[in-house]
Amino acid sequence: MPYPTHGGRHELGQNFLVDRAVIALFEDLVARTSGPIVEIGPGDGAITVPLSRTGRSITAVELDPKRARRLARRVPAHVDIVAADVLRFRFPRERHTVVGNLPFHLTTSVLRRLLETEYWQSAVLLVQWEVARRRAGVGGATMLTAAWWPWYEFALHARVPARAFRPMPSVDGGLMSITRRDAPLVEGRRGPYQELVRQVFTGPGRGLREILTRTGRFAGPALREWFGDERLAPYALPKELTAGQWAALWRLSDVRGRGGGGKGAARAQGTDSGWARRPG
Repeated sequence: MPYPTHGGRHELGQNFLVDRAVIALFEDLVARTSGPIVEIGPGDGAITVPLSRTGRSITAVELDPKRARRLARRVPAHVDIVAADVLRFRFPRERHTVVGNLPFHLTTSVLRRLLETEYWQSAVLLVQWEVARRRAGVGGATMLTAAWWPWYEFALHARVPARAFRPMPSVDGGLMSITRRDAPLVEGRRGPYQELVRQVFTGPGRGLREILTRTGRFAGPALREWFGDERLAPYALPKELTAGQWAALWRLSDVRGRGGGGKGAARAQGTDSGWARRPG
């Protein structure tokens, strides 16, 4: 198969997993999934080789062409090693599982690419510890997590010490999973809902009640009732909301109730890809 002659525009640096106990946990989590596997950043095959023994079809996407060539010589025929940039890679248009020890410096970019990609059902990923915690909503969710919660469930499984990698990074890793919901919590296009999330996370105000009021999206009595039903303090922060509360907040929004008109609706016409370029 053809390989590119250069590594692309991204730095090739990656911390390779060497801890057998962590690799075994990785295998166990992947065993709970089904379908073909797409692996991101296989490196020297620490995860690829054990997973190949399951017999599942694997496509491993490796940026470094030299490592890709070496790994291709070590794996059985049902494992396809593709030398490519995962940010440009075309994921299969069929149900599949994504796995990977993500390069720490590309974590956010890869996660955004994945969340915007259809067809995969589950992902088991090793990322920086703080990223794993915040994506799973531990200690408060980020704007990126809140924006995608209606369509995905995020779970944190283990903290992986820096000594489990070579070379050893300056921070620990976190093993997490993402599962596509069978029934989304929010119906319709993602863009308008995600624009609401962006408004709430970046809007001015001392606490959630004031922030929401300033968006112009909510009727006062309905908003007060919602705070009571959800047992939220007026000075709660956006990061404290759960996936269900974000979905309920979207339903409470009167943007759609006005038939899409009004100032709030005009702000809600951003596309998914446009939102994804904003920091999260």
